[in-house]
Amino acid sequence: MRVAFLGPAGTFTEEALRASAPTALGASYEPAPLPTVYETVMSVQQGDADRAVVPIENSLEGGVAATLDALAGEAEDVRIAAEVVHPITHCLIARERIELSEVRLVVSHPQAMAQCARYLRERMPAAERSSAVSTAEAIRQAVGAEAPVAAIGARLAAELYGGTVLAEGIEDKAGNLTRFVWLAPAGAEQRGEPSKTSVVFWGFNDESPGALVAVLSEFSERGINLTRIESRPRRMRLGHYMFFADLEGSTGEQRVREALDAMASRVETLRVLGSYPAAA
Repeated sequence: MRVAFLGPAGTFTEEALRASAPTALGASYEPAPLPTVYETVMSVQQGDADRAVVPIENSLEGGVAATLDALAGEAEDVRIAAEVVHPITHCLIARERIELSEVRLVVSHPQAMAQCARYLRERMPAAERSSAVSTAEAIRQAVGAEAPVAAIGARLAAELYGGTVLAEGIEDKAGNLTRFVWLAPAGAEQRGEPSKTSVVFWGFNDESPGALVAVLSEFSERGINLTRIESRPRRMRLGHYMFFADLEGSTGEQRVREALDAMASRVETLRVLGSYPAAA
């Protein structure tokens, strides 16, 4: 089974894949690192991968926009099949041992950079910052640079690419967690009993007071708890959004099916992104 993930090797996504593969797959797999979240999601849509693992939410920075937008946009035939919550410990990594004051540039994925914003602000205020498509790619760049460049990423990547760890645990708060999701083609066989459902919806009178409350009341009236809701712009006029929601219960339950049917009558578009086992 071919499993795509946000690469290159050594990303936190690969760590999550390794940790959860026995439960999510129960079989051997061929890892397939891809350079962006979009390409990783679309590899399942296009049939180039059997499964994929991508980050979807972080406890410090919230939703991962690239994942949410891809699932709501072009990946119509992709479903969330499982989730895993993985602890994230960020390291500051360079080619060789140098003082923090010597670092002129820090590179990493924007999410990682944001999760370590306070450390960078307080300990390395003079260093410039640059974005990379992944933490592992950032570390590859830093290790290969002649200038005093440091990267933020996983210790695993430092070991893979021969980097030196300058500091560890530099995230703004302890207990930093990222929720990753396993993606599969719609209709694929699923392991485990579904207990959580993710949806995205848009296209209702969202300029009217109480319109969103009315839509979400289809859940509350049936005693269905929402564990997360987040909005993303629809990329049209200002003030129009799509809403992502996670709820307790599976589409196999009558009350969930009834709620989704009633909700569908209130909105222009409702898509079930997956019904899957919740992470422990």
